Amino acid sequence: MQRIEESELIINSRGAIYHLDLRPDELAHKILLVGDPGRVPVVSKFFDRIEIKQQHREFVSHTGYIGSERFSVISTGIGTDNIDIVMNELDALVNIDFNTRFIKSKLERLQIIRLGTSGSLQKEIPVDSFVVSTHGLGIDNLLNFYRMEPRGAEQDILQAFTTHTQLHQQFANPSIASASGYLLKYFTEGFHSGITITCPGFYGPQGRILRLGLRHPDLIERLTSFNFGPYRISNFEMETSAIYGLGSMLGHQCLSLNVIVANRISKTFSANSLLAVERMIEKSFEVIRSMPH
Repeated sequence: MQRIEESELIINSRGAIYHLDLRPDELAHKILLVGDPGRVPVVSKFFDRIEIKQQHREFVSHTGYIGSERFSVISTGIGTDNIDIVMNELDALVNIDFNTRFIKSKLERLQIIRLGTSGSLQKEIPVDSFVVSTHGLGIDNLLNFYRMEPRGAEQDILQAFTTHTQLHQQFANPSIASASGYLLKYFTEGFHSGITITCPGFYGPQGRILRLGLRHPDLIERLTSFNFGPYRISNFEMETSAIYGLGSMLGHQCLSLNVIVANRISKTFSANSLLAVERMIEKSFEVIRSMPH
């Protein structure tokens, strides 16, 4: 086993990992991820008490308790590049000894749930509704930098998707990873479900036209019309595939929950997206509280 050098694992002067600015003792093993730093206090107000608040750049963290259970809520910012930072640093906090810089012999498993916003790709999944992602399918490039191979049904879905869309001919090869089966089973009532596409941007990569022409103007139609057996694409956003892919490789349980703020088929947008987000957070905590400790 090789020691991890200072340039690879950056630990600051207070013994915290660089980007998140958290020490191992400041992180709970049940973690809620949000994109917007301003959403962290919206989540942590559901805690009975908050013991730690940290912030570095867009990464805001609150750790506290609901009853005897300890939670951390952490903002990631936007995009899979930030998820690459967050997921690797969360894992390092529990599975690398910061004193010796060696990977621990006994690895720990985190529970990580994303509470995000998303655009619907199906007319019958309206704005203000909730979606749980069975899979994250990335049309970005992040997971191509890691040794990750699709498993079981993932390979079949991915092959059908590339055949249907032909996006791999001009984009990076798509990637796919599954939700934690353990977590997924609790989020059924009140949630739509489906494959979530993860895009590397908000405008062109999600088929929006402002002043620039698109190489794939039929992208929305290609995504909406895809189905493979019981699987279809429900929504798209900019983080889920990276959370699922990195989480799976690192051995953590991950789930992505999103509130729909835009329906790209009916061309509608939530009249009160902040209220919709808060409703999703409240609904998610109802389920989380019902799960076995």
